[in-house]
Amino acid sequence: MASPSEKLAESLKVLRELQEKGVVAIRSAEMSRAHRERLLKNGFLQEVMKGWYIPARPDERAGESTAWYASFWDFCAAYLNERFDGNWCLSPDQSLLLHTGNRTVPAQLLVRTPKGGNKVTALPHNTSLLDVRASMPDEKDIVEIDGLRLCAMPTALIICAPAFYRQYPTEARAALAMIKDASDILERLLEGGHSTIAGRLAGALRNIGRARIADDIIKTMRAADFNVREDDPFEHAGVVRFSARGVSPYVNRLQLMWQAMRESIIERFPAAPGLPANPDNYLEKVEEIYVTDAYHSLSIEGYRVSSKLIERVRSGNWNPDGDEADRQQRDAMAARGYWQAYQAVRNSLERALGGENAGTIAEQGHGTWYREMFAPSVAAGILRPADLAGYRNDQVYIRGSKHVPPSHEAVRDMLPALFDLLKEETEASVRVVLGHFVFVYIHPYMDGNGRMGRFLMNLMLASGGYPWTVIPVEQRDDYMAALEEASVQQNIVPFTDFIASLVEAGLKGQMTAKPPSP
Repeated sequence: MASPSEKLAESLKVLRELQEKGVVAIRSAEMSRAHRERLLKNGFLQEVMKGWYIPARPDERAGESTAWYASFWDFCAAYLNERFDGNWCLSPDQSLLLHTGNRTVPAQLLVRTPKGGNKVTALPHNTSLLDVRASMPDEKDIVEIDGLRLCAMPTALIICAPAFYRQYPTEARAALAMIKDASDILERLLEGGHSTIAGRLAGALRNIGRARIADDIIKTMRAADFNVREDDPFEHAGVVRFSARGVSPYVNRLQLMWQAMRESIIERFPAAPGLPANPDNYLEKVEEIYVTDAYHSLSIEGYRVSSKLIERVRSGNWNPDGDEADRQQRDAMAARGYWQAYQAVRNSLERALGGENAGTIAEQGHGTWYREMFAPSVAAGILRPADLAGYRNDQVYIRGSKHVPPSHEAVRDMLPALFDLLKEETEASVRVVLGHFVFVYIHPYMDGNGRMGRFLMNLMLASGGYPWTVIPVEQRDDYMAALEEASVQQNIVPFTDFIASLVEAGLKGQMTAKPPSP
């Protein structure tokens, strides 16, 4: 007779086979009751609703949302296809958000379908679906992305609510910037006789600097005998001027986010002291704070690292070849990697304190920081050598966050754009706050993004003459909540205030992060 562990292994094999087929939303019929109950009991499966399940991790705490947020879009795609037999699409507003790379999990997902009953379907963690009975766009006006049926971009811009431009100005501008020619939308405007919408789109396009396309829309509609009055639906004039050539919508959104957020940062952050007269004194203070910084930064990520271990690593007494505990201990590898990365960051600081462009330094140096951070774990066999290759090649999720980082393909566009923005930014405070926030928003690596973001923040602090700043592990919840607010709600103020309070204390010579106990 099979043991409990053997039975569980068989159930896990069934789950693995489904996952290898790309199945995220698991229906009752796809596995036996015995397998299902066994996986539920052991935390490898979560029930979403009667008859529907998603994979989970046994180490998730009760009530944790990570598995659900990570599965949300795939689950909705499969569930909606099953329920409405493929005769559905997401609302134009939600379609535009996804077209422009905003994959934040919404509180309520609006779905258009002729089979809808204006019914709310409750989902985990206070999310829901609302199926609205509505006619469907023509099939040519629907595109499928990752299993989700979306209104095609031109169609979504025509039928989206006017309030979309006020509620989501960043995404609206990013979507408009993807329109390369008036012909992309004129056919639909003319066929539908959408004179009011034509005026709104013309005003919106002129707002982002696409005057030629706006003029083409107005002239063509009037030539067809439509009375068109141009109307700008945005609350404020656009600042960013987009390239006429095709640019990633992710890059467009990033540029827009930067411009939308920077003024709030400048208003709330202490003025930059300027580069120190004696860079050596600055670097000495950075060395002095190392143990405290390493303890708090690693603790934020969940590593249990003592001050004794940190000192052993720094002094060279850490011996992975001769000491079995050092060789095998995950936390020791993290501590050693942090020390090596810290030295690489220190070299970057020297250049910044010498007046070199901090964005250029970060672009040239961040790969070295990352490799140094994880080289000990590779040497010890904890990680594969391929893990040092660079940016991630898979989707990643942030524990407990509604923010879904951009696809690995988008990372290749967004990181260079971030470094360009850092190079061009004249205000050190903006480089500090947005350098850290945008880096973790992109989440370019499978691991180490938080530590890398804090290193980047401190490089930018040095470029303005601000002191090296440690984020206390005791304030981790406030720190993560502020990042979540910036990522999901596009509200940078809480994160700005959080970092500013720590920097202000440092400028006064106060240490908010306490050294670890011996």
